Amino acid sequence: MILAILAVGLLAGVLGAILGLGGGVVVVPALEFVLPLFGRDITIQQAVAASQVGVLAVGLSGAAAYLQRGLVRARVGYLLSPYTVVGGAMGSLLGLVLPARWVALVFALLLLYSAYTLLRGMKRIEVELDTPSPLVPPAMTFAGVMSGLLGIGGGTVQVPVMNLLAGIPIREAIATSTFIMGLTAVGNAMVYHAGGLLDVQLAGTVALGVLIGARAGASLQQRIPAARLKLFFSILLIFTAGQLLFKYWV
Repeated sequence: MILAILAVGLLAGVLGAILGLGGGVVVVPALEFVLPLFGRDITIQQAVAASQVGVLAVGLSGAAAYLQRGLVRARVGYLLSPYTVVGGAMGSLLGLVLPARWVALVFALLLLYSAYTLLRGMKRIEVELDTPSPLVPPAMTFAGVMSGLLGIGGGTVQVPVMNLLAGIPIREAIATSTFIMGLTAVGNAMVYHAGGLLDVQLAGTVALGVLIGARAGASLQQRIPAARLKLFFSILLIFTAGQLLFKYWV
């Protein structure tokens, strides 16, 4: 079982760093589907709590690699991270009280919407983030709420917002999202730990795999064309949403 959890973390780290997701779109459904094979039941809230530590690992490992390559817009990250941190605390508190099937439904709908916005190719609005669009702060707060509620790092919202609304190139949007999510995940993990849902051993095993995978993913990302990144990102989101809807609502 430990090897299976490590494998989940490794895959999440690679995909999380490549796509700026934090790995939660892999960790949360994978833990729910893999652990029962070894006779261990886990709720989606417990999977989300473990994913928060994985998101933190992606943020630390992936962002370090992106900073070395000069892809992170640090000023943008520091400007927007307070919104995601506050939103993350709100989302984590919601995650402690909402029924599992409703958390899964919100997760699935968010993934489908994010995939739609990228596939549709919305017209970018070029803005300078020194004077951000009025839509950016609430969108980033919402990203924080989804990060806390779903353990996904917020990249499913942050990357489209920065790429489509703020006009930041996809690679820099992914890198900056990875930088921001590490800051947000700290507060989220603390809320879940206080709520008694964080299994430290499980989370630590996931994080170890994520740390290894995220470093490799950040190196692989520069070899993948931007258009293919968007397509791969969207397909992954749709597939994960379908898994969750089938498990909780079919």
